[in-house]
Amino acid sequence: MPNLFSPLTLRSLTLRNRIMMSPMCMYSAAEDGRATDWHLAHYMARAAGGAGLIVTEATAVEPRGRISRGDLGLWDDTQIEPLARIVRLVQAEGAAIGVQLGHAGRKAFTAKKGHGPQTPVAPSAIAFDEGWRKPHKLGEDEIGQIIAAWQATAARALAAGIDLIEIHGAHGYLGHQFLSPIANHRTDAYGGSLVRRARFLLEVTEAVRQVWPLDKPLFVRLSATDWTPGGLTPAEVVVVARELGRRGVDLIDCSSGGMVPTSPPSIDPGYQVPFAEQVRREAQIATAAVGLITTPELANEIVHDGRADLVAIGRELLRSPYWPLHAARALGHDIAWPKQYQRARPG
Repeated sequence: MPNLFSPLTLRSLTLRNRIMMSPMCMYSAAEDGRATDWHLAHYMARAAGGAGLIVTEATAVEPRGRISRGDLGLWDDTQIEPLARIVRLVQAEGAAIGVQLGHAGRKAFTAKKGHGPQTPVAPSAIAFDEGWRKPHKLGEDEIGQIIAAWQATAARALAAGIDLIEIHGAHGYLGHQFLSPIANHRTDAYGGSLVRRARFLLEVTEAVRQVWPLDKPLFVRLSATDWTPGGLTPAEVVVVARELGRRGVDLIDCSSGGMVPTSPPSIDPGYQVPFAEQVRREAQIATAAVGLITTPELANEIVHDGRADLVAIGRELLRSPYWPLHAARALGHDIAWPKQYQRARPG
């Protein structure tokens, strides 16, 4: 059996393979943040296509935390059932489903550069870039309120039947903003040293774990580097990952960038895999690798060589919802096809 198609057990959850659908914003939610029929069709197609784990797009813990006004939300009980309907159908196809809970912070309402119905918030009153709306600096009491919102949202995810939660701490959004010295110029208990800059994300994790059952996995997505001098470094992320593991996190989803509006110096297939490998080795925690992984051979090699435990596929699964079925065949492995599609299965 190719390593890519070996099962992975995290707490009480066993994934049928190591293929994870990466969370990607779809900008298709209802105005009130509820999931729509479009989301149902979108996620169901990837479940039928053989992915082991599907993680939904960044789902806001409060209205002012949306990346766009078309993002999913789970800040209100009325948003539970539309998501639960997707959960039930995805699970019936044999895939596990997670929800990525996030808060955009100063990068809220990205298409309008922070000019949305609510004022963006951040650890410091520093705009993301020229022309962006200046965010409101959070007071310590307000930080506590956002942490409480994250916890309440996690409880709603549990009510929706979700298999796992991923806390979004990457791509320049609020958790990442607290971690990075580029966006965090605070001098109180939430700024300064790495320990203090990590406090917000660690407290969010602790709050989520309080309501998230111990038999269910918990992921955190981190940007392993800011790709700019003076930013967050891989060595610092290893330290943060180790502390997250001590607080009940099972896997670090290793991405990069998003703190500044510049691109990495080069982008090649698997360019972020070394971050997943380093965090896995040095923090002694499971990782997911992501970033221009498009071929079955590269995906299988990553797992085979112990560089990561999961391979997160993003744009390739947008292009080909049934990529896992084709990947298995390319690697000489036989996996189950949906019974409705048996007549199309290659002989």
